[in-house]
Amino acid sequence: MKINRVFSDSELFLGCLQQNPAVQELVFEIYSTKMYTLCLRYVKETTAAEDILIEGFMKVFARIHQFGSKGSFGGWIRKIMINECLMYLEKKKHFLLEIGLESLLPPFSQIPPTDELDMEDLMKLINNLPLGYRTVFILFVIEGFSHLEIATKLRISENTSKSQLSHARSLLQKMIKSKGFSPLLNFSN
Repeated sequence: MKINRVFSDSELFLGCLQQNPAVQELVFEIYSTKMYTLCLRYVKETTAAEDILIEGFMKVFARIHQFGSKGSFGGWIRKIMINECLMYLEKKKHFLLEIGLESLLPPFSQIPPTDELDMEDLMKLINNLPLGYRTVFILFVIEGFSHLEIATKLRISENTSKSQLSHARSLLQKMIKSKGFSPLLNFSN
């Protein structure tokens, strides 16, 4: 779809509220790349991230009437995507616990040693954190949620969130050091 003008959040919202397919397609085009990247932060598998993205946009369009214009339209979409990722991870966690596959997951990937740690290498290391550590780390450090918000979203205690973050930071520092990088990165907000 070729668009010659910029649409405001309210125009996009109203078009989606009216179930206008052209506007829905435009919303998908505008937000899909950022939301896919967000999904990949939580879920390593590209096909799963794609599924979450599609499911998330289906919820966006089905629940458009719930957007209260209290924030940005993109922020509301982002919230839905994060919730979709967390629901996927919760289902996966229960599945892995039921069949005991957690121990069969491969160890973290080998990253060739270099002098500098770039964002891609850092994201690979983050993606190799255990599921609970990774989820809390991403929610706190990257998404900027508080421990109370994380505890609510993940249905854990605030102290568990803090503990998971502490363990994630410690493990990430060890992984960074083992790769020959300086372990002095600060992951706090």
